[in-house]
Amino acid sequence: MARIGFLGLGNMGGPMAANLLKAGHEVRGFDPVPAARERFAAAGGTAVESAAEAVRTAEVVISMLPEGRHVRAAYLEPGGVLELAPAGALLIDCSTIDVATARAVAGAAKERGLAMVDAPVSGGVAGATAGTLTFMVGGEPEAFARAKPILEAMGRAVIHAGPSGNGQAAKICNNLMLGIQMISVCEAMALAEKLGLSHQTLFDISSKSSGQCWSLTNYCPVPGPVPTSPANRGYQPGFTVAMMRKDLKLAVEAALATGARTPLGAQAYQLYNLFASEATEGLDFSAIMTMISGQSH
Repeated sequence: MARIGFLGLGNMGGPMAANLLKAGHEVRGFDPVPAARERFAAAGGTAVESAAEAVRTAEVVISMLPEGRHVRAAYLEPGGVLELAPAGALLIDCSTIDVATARAVAGAAKERGLAMVDAPVSGGVAGATAGTLTFMVGGEPEAFARAKPILEAMGRAVIHAGPSGNGQAAKICNNLMLGIQMISVCEAMALAEKLGLSHQTLFDISSKSSGQCWSLTNYCPVPGPVPTSPANRGYQPGFTVAMMRKDLKLAVEAALATGARTPLGAQAYQLYNLFASEATEGLDFSAIMTMISGQSH
């Protein structure tokens, strides 16, 4: 079992750290929000008052932070992870951030002789809690081999995507598809209703036809067809509107930087940006159905 320092104990990081505890690892966790530290302590972890306390004696450092700027600060600033982590420590960043930041931080870690992988996740809060996340991992093969058993305590699929930054590339591309597909399902459901076709009937047909996709069969954005979807509990997340807007923004920026053509992705980002401006950021991303269908939320 490993001594792990965990930075970021929020909606995703908290359950992930709890699953590491269940697997028998020794985990010291830090989050700037006291309530998050209290929840972690209640789960049996050792909550500490600073990132430095979590990192100094760690064999493995895991971070789950909001944005690239937070990752740069946590790892690169004086008194950060790269300065304080013991020799030989493995660094795993599970945040969803831009590819350039992931590669820059990994490069700086390598200069200090530290192995690092970027390992963003898919599966949302439910997957973090259940330990069924998918990890998309970028980094050198040796670092991936070290990270894999740690990540397997938090997920059911751990996939090596290639060199540093490729985990983030995979996450961005995956959620680009997800955002577009969810909007397409919402539009089809709204149109079906206008045409006198029930949501259930469209689901029964499309889930067995060429319109089938995860957003329909696992996360249907209307109440009824998929009892476990957020639509059946007032669109409580899940995966929030704010998170989807963030990931689509990353995809659009990556497309602009590389010259890739993503017109549907750009439109999806604009729609989620508009929806988020209506004070809906905390709802599940599938709640965009309410805007597309003209409902109140």
